[in-house]
Amino acid sequence: MALAYSTERILEILSNDCETVGAYEGSILGIASLSEAEPGDLSFLGNPKYRAALADSKASVLLVPKDYDEAPKSGQLYLKLENPSFALALICRDIEATLLPKPPVGIHPSAVVEADAEVSPEACIGAFCYIASGAKVGAAVLESYVSVGRSAVIGDEAYLFSRVSVGDYCQIGERNRLMSGCVIGSDGYGYEYLDGAHQRVPQIGNVVTDADVDIGANSTIDRARFGSTQIGGGTKVDNQVQIAHNVRVGRHCLIVAQVGISGSTILGDGVVVGGQAGIAGHLKIGSGAMIAGGTAVVSDIEAQSKVRGYPAMPMMLFNRMAVLQRKLPDLFKRFDQLEKRVKSLPVESE
Repeated sequence: MALAYSTERILEILSNDCETVGAYEGSILGIASLSEAEPGDLSFLGNPKYRAALADSKASVLLVPKDYDEAPKSGQLYLKLENPSFALALICRDIEATLLPKPPVGIHPSAVVEADAEVSPEACIGAFCYIASGAKVGAAVLESYVSVGRSAVIGDEAYLFSRVSVGDYCQIGERNRLMSGCVIGSDGYGYEYLDGAHQRVPQIGNVVTDADVDIGANSTIDRARFGSTQIGGGTKVDNQVQIAHNVRVGRHCLIVAQVGISGSTILGDGVVVGGQAGIAGHLKIGSGAMIAGGTAVVSDIEAQSKVRGYPAMPMMLFNRMAVLQRKLPDLFKRFDQLEKRVKSLPVESE
């Protein structure tokens, strides 16, 4: 990745919330951490625990908090901001548009679009895509090998990376980002045990995602048994997540890698689910709840709760139990010593 960004361009991007201290006249040639940066690089202080490393950083341009009061070295430029981490994100967003430009508008000759499908003239349809009968694709980008099922809908400005599969009748909202290999609208996992065998229960619903949803690579969202599996606006789903049939996820939730959410569970708005957590079916997770990584949720969680453990319990209780658990070997040792002392005492005769 080669860069040649001027400080003037960076200041344009950050002009609304930026105070400059020091000077650097050259171009930005790379982005690196504080400790690994070399002259010509851009770096930032996003986490206070790295504050001590800033003074020794060789970076030429540094994004720092507004309350950072140390002076830059000669030839170094400090850009003081309310949120250096987000400022870096804005810069990277601009770089991304340069390094990964939007594909050209149009339908690649190798793509197959059924005659009654509707594709916006502003859409970008990549090589070997398939758009089924009755599907509607807005001004979206479909990279190579994307499959869009019958009567599915893809909203404007959605970006579907290579090998994404959108099932029949599913609806993808505006500005969604579906990363490589994710599957939207696979069969819900439904069976009835009858006559000595597991009989498949047809899943005839769909999946509906609202605007500004991100779905990570190789994640799966199952279609509903009936009705819709729903993902609320602004929700971000990480890689390798399983969301089962008829789940309803609220707005602006964060669901981290390898989470599993069982069928018909409801998540309120702003719920955070840490990596490898598992949530049983038919539960209600209140708005603003935070579920730590690896937690097993087997009962409803109240709004704004913070839970952790197996099974889930209030996080403060879990932390207290963890502290006590570390003390158990010493407690057993002391108990053993006390027991030996008691046994060694003379027995008084009656």
